[in-house]
Amino acid sequence: MSDAKPHWISDDVPVDPPRLTAPAAARNRDPILAVLHRVLPERGTVLEVASGTGEHCAHFAAALPALTWQPTEPSAEGRASCDAWCAGLPNVRPALALDAAAADWPVTAADAVLAINMVQVAPWAATLGLLRGAARVLPAGAPLVLYGPWLREGVETSPGNLEFDATLRARNPDWGLRRLDDLAAAARGDFDAPEVIEMPANNVTIVLRRS
Repeated sequence: MSDAKPHWISDDVPVDPPRLTAPAAARNRDPILAVLHRVLPERGTVLEVASGTGEHCAHFAAALPALTWQPTEPSAEGRASCDAWCAGLPNVRPALALDAAAADWPVTAADAVLAINMVQVAPWAATLGLLRGAARVLPAGAPLVLYGPWLREGVETSPGNLEFDATLRARNPDWGLRRLDDLAAAARGDFDAPEVIEMPANNVTIVLRRS
């Protein structure tokens, strides 16, 4: 992935480099944190893939100080923002460059993997790489936690999510909302069946535990 301006930085949102802002982070961080309190281990290392601005990592690390947090982001701009947001938090490591689709990751072991709003703004190959990479670094029973909008069989997709999907595909035809059934099929063999947790604003959190 390139170091071009990240997709989560809106052209109409003023930023003060290196600390960048994604408006959705302030809206969804507390509902996500409530789930993390339940599904993450009490101690260990949480590897966050595609940390974006780093706002989520800073919020979660402050609320869950017994965990060590490893943010990652493919863009140099994003990594600088992560480090700026997390400055002063002793349980957050410096952000690393990580491409989810790559065969080798800079982290070889973790007790949980977290990816927020990544899957729909990356090619499907990145999701497959996320599953493979998480399977490599996680021990049995450890969670891979995904948050965002999904297409689900038997569940009507909201108009807002359909519009979001169309916007993403117009921006990049390799992006867009993914089918939960496709994720479950790709994860089979390495992970248990997904736990699906309903979230505000027509999003869900998916928890896949390493088999």
